[in-house]
Amino acid sequence: MSVAALETKSCCARAYSSEAARYLLGESFHPGGAALTAELARALCVGPGDVVVDIASGPGTSALQLAGSTGCAVVGIDVSGPGAAAAASRAREAPPAPAVRFACGDAEALPLADASVDGALCECAFCLFPDKPAAAREIARVLRPGARLALSDVTAERARLSPELRTLDAHVACLGEALPLDETAGILAAAGLVIESVQRRDDALAPMLERIEARLRLARLIGGGPLAGVLDRADRLLEAAWAALREGSIGYGVVVARR
Repeated sequence: MSVAALETKSCCARAYSSEAARYLLGESFHPGGAALTAELARALCVGPGDVVVDIASGPGTSALQLAGSTGCAVVGIDVSGPGAAAAASRAREAPPAPAVRFACGDAEALPLADASVDGALCECAFCLFPDKPAAAREIARVLRPGARLALSDVTAERARLSPELRTLDAHVACLGEALPLDETAGILAAAGLVIESVQRRDDALAPMLERIEARLRLARLIGGGPLAGVLDRADRLLEAAWAALREGSIGYGVVVARR
């Protein structure tokens, strides 16, 4: 693995396990929130007795929702060790305690056996993986025959992105290395998955940008809070994201695929 890839993964791990990320993004680290997670859960067609992997599980919000709504067991995998530990602590406190566990692991080398899960969930994270084909192959490897992947992600026409959206900050914010939706679907198909549906969900992105904008305004009022020292960078990145959304060079989408 290249030094650049390691640096990017380390930066993402620190960013998404930080107080600043929780402040900006709330409990759900992806556009669409619980409503879109519920749609993806239905697409997986899982229930009691099934095991699902939540790839890049973050604070564990979606894993807990998935287990609670379907009765399946969920394994949350996240590249941040402290983040996975915090999610595990949260799961232990959830009433009633769901069948959820969390582990530190890399999406490009999932710590799971071949054909060991009945579904895979991946929300707003595929764009962060430096080696997306490797991550797609890992997803295909751990899915049992007939099992589904439900993936949502930021989409981007990278050739049209402004310089502000080509930085490491933009990458960590899920913008710098996002792909067109059909390209993401193509990578999954090349890994051996059968694409069942591809949907644009650009409507999910604006509400998240609005929430982030409101949090940034509040942070300025209170003197920075957990965002002290990065407010100007965050403002510039948000301004560039709004411009890209208005011109259609970024968006959001969903892919459902079957092993």
